[in-house]
Amino acid sequence: MLSKDAITNLLKAVKDVGGSGDIVTNDRIQDVEIENGKVKLTLFLATRDRDEKYRIEDACFDILNNLEGVEDVQVVTTGPQVVPGSKESQPAQPPKGESPLDYRAPIPGVKNIIAVASGKGGVGKSTICVNLALALRERGARVGLLDADIYGPSLHILLGVHDQPKPGIKKEIAPVLHSGLKLMSLGFLTNVDTPVIWRGPMVAGVVKKFLQDVEWGDLDYLMIDLPPGTGDAQLTLVQTVPITGAIIVTTPSEIALVDAEKGLKMFEHVDAPVLGIIENMSTFVCPHCGDKTDIFASDGGKRISAKTSAALLGQIPLDPEVRAGGDKGRPTLRSDIDSPISKAFLEVADKIMERFPVEAR
Repeated sequence: MLSKDAITNLLKAVKDVGGSGDIVTNDRIQDVEIENGKVKLTLFLATRDRDEKYRIEDACFDILNNLEGVEDVQVVTTGPQVVPGSKESQPAQPPKGESPLDYRAPIPGVKNIIAVASGKGGVGKSTICVNLALALRERGARVGLLDADIYGPSLHILLGVHDQPKPGIKKEIAPVLHSGLKLMSLGFLTNVDTPVIWRGPMVAGVVKKFLQDVEWGDLDYLMIDLPPGTGDAQLTLVQTVPITGAIIVTTPSEIALVDAEKGLKMFEHVDAPVLGIIENMSTFVCPHCGDKTDIFASDGGKRISAKTSAALLGQIPLDPEVRAGGDKGRPTLRSDIDSPISKAFLEVADKIMERFPVEAR
């Protein structure tokens, strides 16, 4: 006798998208209808890969069609749309004359989206972003970390993670779990020595995919490590999702401050709030004598804060151990939680959580 339980049990033999688990365990089955020998199976498949969809549909059809008492089988799949002749469906464009900012959609389950940006490279933005994410996690928040630097991803190096993402349950991609964080980076998907040689539209497409097609789940904060400058990734971000605030990272040097101010103005121009400024490499404290040396000048963060009215969130000292820890995949917040630099990151995390509080758990 046909029953939903019997059919579901048999469908455990069908491998899920990418061959990871099966469609029953991964909760792909939305509905099973049985009526007068006719079986209708509805699946949610979080992939735009046409071949994968056909493989799963065919496998389900063969199993159901060979069951005694079954006269007709229908397998229906839902999920990301497959467009013939293209790798993925294209999002709808706003009507002519209307701003793309009016079409920004929040990421379900994500309460706050915080972009960490810099006007130029070499100011330690990625190191700041990773340690700040860990500091928020240390304070009890649920945190995701997206590496949106497509040309130079570094998240996998800074955290020492080399896992590959797996298919999601409700969306196409599941983030990598590490250090209590949900992570996504192109560095998980490409060889470390392979350069990314893409034009702007391809970069924008990957950033959108990481925002929309990753199964982020419930997060208090999604931290986004942007590439330096004011290019495609930044514009794609602010046009795709409503960001809670942007953090601009700079060093005290004059040339870094000029570019940091450009970054501030870019976010203001697209009506994205600026949460504040973090001055990195603010001073060097000699580990032997305790003397302070301002290698990259001093108080640049305070000057640009006064000039632009953006809050100065923190000043992070220059410490060779931070660089060494990043190279080894052991960020400061993991290797020495009680260090002065870790405390500086925790203070910035406290300011963020005070501004955008989360529920206590």
